[in-house]
Amino acid sequence: MINARRRRLCGATLGTALAGTWAPAPAQTRDDAAGSAATAAAATAAAAAAPLPPIDPGRLALVIGNRSYPGDFELPPIHKNARDVAQVLRQRGFAATLVLDADPARARSEVDAFVARAAAAPEDATVLFYFSGHGLQLNAENLLLGAGVTPEASPAGLQSGSLTLNRDVVARLPRRRNGLSIAIVDACRSQQGGGGRKTDAMNQEEPPLGCLIAFSTGAGQYAVAPDKPDQNTFYTRELVRLMGSEPDDLPLPLLFEAVKRETERAMRLAFNTPSLRFFVQRPFVAKNVPDEGAFRLAPRSVRLKPAAPPVPTRAEEETDWSALQTALWPPDVQRLAAGFLQRHPNAERSRRLAAEVAQDGARQAAEILRRPELLLNRNAFASDPARGEAYDTDVRKAGRGDKDAAARVGRLWLTADRLGAARSRYEGWMQLAAELGNGIASYELARHFRRQDQPQSAARWEARAIDLGYTPPPTLDHYRK
Repeated sequence: MINARRRRLCGATLGTALAGTWAPAPAQTRDDAAGSAATAAAATAAAAAAPLPPIDPGRLALVIGNRSYPGDFELPPIHKNARDVAQVLRQRGFAATLVLDADPARARSEVDAFVARAAAAPEDATVLFYFSGHGLQLNAENLLLGAGVTPEASPAGLQSGSLTLNRDVVARLPRRRNGLSIAIVDACRSQQGGGGRKTDAMNQEEPPLGCLIAFSTGAGQYAVAPDKPDQNTFYTRELVRLMGSEPDDLPLPLLFEAVKRETERAMRLAFNTPSLRFFVQRPFVAKNVPDEGAFRLAPRSVRLKPAAPPVPTRAEEETDWSALQTALWPPDVQRLAAGFLQRHPNAERSRRLAAEVAQDGARQAAEILRRPELLLNRNAFASDPARGEAYDTDVRKAGRGDKDAAARVGRLWLTADRLGAARSRYEGWMQLAAELGNGIASYELARHFRRQDQPQSAARWEARAIDLGYTPPPTLDHYRK
C-alpha cells in the first residue's frame, strides 16, 4: 500500500496528486465521477444512522484493518476502511467481527475463531473475510502482514509475521456448493522473496469451489492510500458505497464486478494525466461460484419477507433478457447485451448491471477469439449435456469473459494424446483463459507445450504468465529449463 508520506518510494508527484485530486469536484455527476468521496461519505453516514437489521445466522464476517506499521509504513486510512466495511456488512445482516491493528498472534487467533464459526454455520452460509493493510508475496505465497511488522523484514520475519492468504484463510473456509466464501484484500501488492526471487506483484489466486477472491488492484500495481485518517482508500470507498446503496436483489458476485468497474472509473478521473496513470488501480476478481444468482445483497430475513406485487414487465424485455441469459458465443452475448441496454433503459438495476458486465466481458473474449492462432470456434461454446450442468455453466461464464471459468473448462479437455480434437480444445480454452488474464492457466499451458517439445509456444505462454503477475511455486521451478 502506498501512502502520500512515503515519497522515497513514489516521489513528490504522488503526494501532490493525492492532495489535489483525492476527492473529485463536487460539481461532477455520478456518471462523470462514480463513487466520489462526497457520495461515499454520505452513504457511510446513512448506513451508520440506519437501524441494524437482525443478524442472519448464515452471514459471518471477519474484518481486519492494520494501520500500525513501523515508521513511514503506517497507513492512516485503514481504521476508517475497516470500520466502514464492518458497519455496512452489519447493515446487510452480517455478524461482523472488527479487529484493528492485529499483530501476528492476534490475527491467527481471530482467524482460528472465525474458521470455527464458519464451519458451524448453515450449509448455504455466506462467510466473508476482509483485510486492509500491507500485503506482499514471498516465494509465490500471498502474505497479509500483521500490525507492527515492517514490510522490509527478512523473509523469515515476513513469513512468521503474516497470515498466508491461501493456506491460513481461503483453504480453511468451508467448500460448499450451496454456500459462498469471500476473501477481500485491499492491500499493497509488492513482492519480496528469498534467494533473489523478487518481482513487483502479489500472486494470482484461483479460488476453490464456492469461493470468490477480490484484490483491490491487479498484478504489478500498488494500492494507493490517502494520507488522512478520515478518508477511505479508493477500492474500499467504492465497496462501502455500492454495498450500502445497490438494490437488495443484486447478486453478491456481481457486486464485486461493479466495485471493480467503479474503482477504475474513479481513479481514471483522479489520476487523469499521463504522468499519473500508473497509479490507476485495476482490481482483480477471481470466482468459482456455481450459482452466482443464489447469493444476494439482502440478508435472508429480508428476502424471505412477502414480496410486493411485481411491476408488470413488458414481454419484449423478458424475451430479450432470456435470449441474453442463454447465449453462449461471445459475439452473440455482446450483441444481445448491447441490444438489451439500448431497448430497455428502465429495466431494473440488477439486470442492467448484469448486461453491462456481460457486454464488457464478451467484448474482450470476442476480440481474443478473432485471433487466428486461437483454437476455438462457435462449436466449442455449444452446450454439452454429457459433461453436466457445471460444464455448461462455466462455458456460459467464459463467454462473458470469466478467465477462471475458461480455465476450468479447459482442464476438462486435458488429454495425454498428442493429436486430436480434445487436445485442440484444451489448448484453445487455456489460451482464452490466459489471454483473459489467468496467469495460472498460462503457466499450465507453458508446461503442456514443454511436454509436447514445443519450446517456442512454451516460452510465449510462460512470458504471458509472468506478465500477468503469476509466480509458480518453487517446487515447479524445475520445469523451467
